[in-house]
Amino acid sequence: MLKKYTDSGVEKNFQLIKAIFLLILLPFIFISPACKKKEVKTAGERIINVQVKAAEKRSLRPFVETIGTLNPYEEVIVSAEVDGILKEVRVDEGTVVSKGEVLAAIDDTDYSLEVKRAEATLKQAEATLANTRLEYQRKESLHKEELVTKQQFDDVSTRLSLAEAELDRLKAALSLTKEKLRKTKVCSPLSGVVKEKKVSAGDYVKNGTNLFVIIQNNPIKLGFTVTEKDVGKLRKGQDVFLKVDAFPDKEFRGKVTIIYPSLEERTRTLQVEALVPNPDELLKPSFFAHVILYTGAPKDTIVVPVTSLLYEAEKVKVFVIEGDRAKEGEVKLGNKYGEMMEIVEGLKEGESVVTVGQQNLFEGAKVTIFKSQESEIGSQKSKNKEP
Repeated sequence: MLKKYTDSGVEKNFQLIKAIFLLILLPFIFISPACKKKEVKTAGERIINVQVKAAEKRSLRPFVETIGTLNPYEEVIVSAEVDGILKEVRVDEGTVVSKGEVLAAIDDTDYSLEVKRAEATLKQAEATLANTRLEYQRKESLHKEELVTKQQFDDVSTRLSLAEAELDRLKAALSLTKEKLRKTKVCSPLSGVVKEKKVSAGDYVKNGTNLFVIIQNNPIKLGFTVTEKDVGKLRKGQDVFLKVDAFPDKEFRGKVTIIYPSLEERTRTLQVEALVPNPDELLKPSFFAHVILYTGAPKDTIVVPVTSLLYEAEKVKVFVIEGDRAKEGEVKLGNKYGEMMEIVEGLKEGESVVTVGQQNLFEGAKVTIFKSQESEIGSQKSKNKEP
């Protein structure tokens, strides 16, 4: 059976203990909310992880970058100049030919006979002229002695003139028939390669029938366009460097030869032409070319990785780290050099530019800088090389 305590001294002691306990708990009651508030305040500031790269100063040449197309230096359509049946065709597509080389032959039987007939007629005319000239000389002497009438002398003089004219006519006719005979051999007008063969042996061709297309690829023409804002940078003789997809590791070089006099109204671009040496004929017509046209001497330029740039409408900005805070700044861009972009205005050499994580940043954001895995590997390799 429980025993009840009714003693007043015990109750007083209990009240005293209770009061002391409350006094002990009271500071913790007030301190606890304050700690919670402090913890909430500290947890409210977000720290953003970023990667940075220092803005570099490099000596680089200003340039214009564009796309161009390669074209033959010369392209000629070879046509028949006389009528006849093709007796033989000696070349095909892709055949390399030299200037004057015979490409095809037209049956020359009729033209050979025409030459022989013209030669015979000419000989007859020469004989007639010789006789007429002798007769003229005799009658000229007799006319001086008044042994022949003036009418007779005039008659022989006229026949002599006609014989001389006839001889000249027949000589011209012989030359013409010989020229036709020569043209039965179809020759290349330039050194190059056969792009297209339009006929075969046995075909009947007429004067003017297209037979072959010959192109010359050394040097080769490079045609490209530049925008209106870059027209003022163009000069004849400027160096042009180009690459083609067929040979990605090889760079070719040429020089500007033609700057067209007017812009294309639709695209607001200017056509430019350059000649590129092509001794091995690696470059082919219709290749697309990635063109770089250098427009000046090398100059010191601030560059940053293209990954650091943020585009907002017409503005371009970057984030720079100062201490542990991010600072937003607007920049003006120049040329692109591979994976680096020229900064014309808005950055100084050595400033730490955010290259990863900038999408999450805002002015004054607190950051922590971390290295990429590639950077850590590179750093570790450098340490391993140290003695």
